[in-house]
Amino acid sequence: MSSGLDIALIQTRTPATARAALAHVEPLIREAASGGAKFILTPEGTNVLEQRRDRRDAAITTEDEDVAVLGLRRLAAELGVWLLIGSAIVRSGQAGDGRAANRSLLIDGSGGIVARYDKLHVFDVNLPNGETYRESATVRPGDGASVADTPWGRLGLTICYDIRFPHLHRQLAKAGASVIAVPAAFTAPTGEAHWETLLRARAIETGAFVLAPAQGGLHEDARRTWGRSTVVGPWGEIIAKADHDEPCIVRAKLDMEAVARARAAVPSLTHDRDFLPAV
Repeated sequence: MSSGLDIALIQTRTPATARAALAHVEPLIREAASGGAKFILTPEGTNVLEQRRDRRDAAITTEDEDVAVLGLRRLAAELGVWLLIGSAIVRSGQAGDGRAANRSLLIDGSGGIVARYDKLHVFDVNLPNGETYRESATVRPGDGASVADTPWGRLGLTICYDIRFPHLHRQLAKAGASVIAVPAAFTAPTGEAHWETLLRARAIETGAFVLAPAQGGLHEDARRTWGRSTVVGPWGEIIAKADHDEPCIVRAKLDMEAVARARAAVPSLTHDRDFLPAV
């Protein structure tokens, strides 16, 4: 594992079709790579962001046929960078289940898919401002965690609402993840209240870098996302962040040795104890 890693988070306002989404994100990825980034991460819903069921169903296809996924794989190979498609909304392939998969795809420098992760926790909530979300109606949740080997160490994969489940992140860290990805399309109300606090908490608890590329602004389906893509260090410090919702690049250099230092200072990952459940 090298001691330094140049990374870039791509903040987007993804359109409602895969072709338009690719045209939106590709220039930002090219710019990030030209600036020296070796690992580039995009947000949740990189290939399409559309919550209206009929329009979403018309826009999505399988992972192997998705224009944005195929284009981003070719782009990673052309640029020679590792790329995390924070998530692509694709047909799940599960017989009898018309719901989609919300799937992270880790792409290596040859354009190959080296890891997949389907979002475990789906966003079913009634927000105080009257907004209602029922992600379970359109997205089939995954059934397993995912940690992938990279040239810089192990990467733990999560998506958006997963950030509220600390036990998942702890399992990723105990499986060797020194970096945890949190691609997101956070709602504006919850983002303003909780986004940074949750990201910093997960980093502190795991002693890992947390990389959180986000969607931002008002989308075609009328949802508004929070943006503020953020890089958090293993001691809980903010290393880099966007302070707005506009499409942009957030760059950082990660000192990978900081993970060992944080975990040595507070070795809580080694201090689990069995206990009786609360009643």
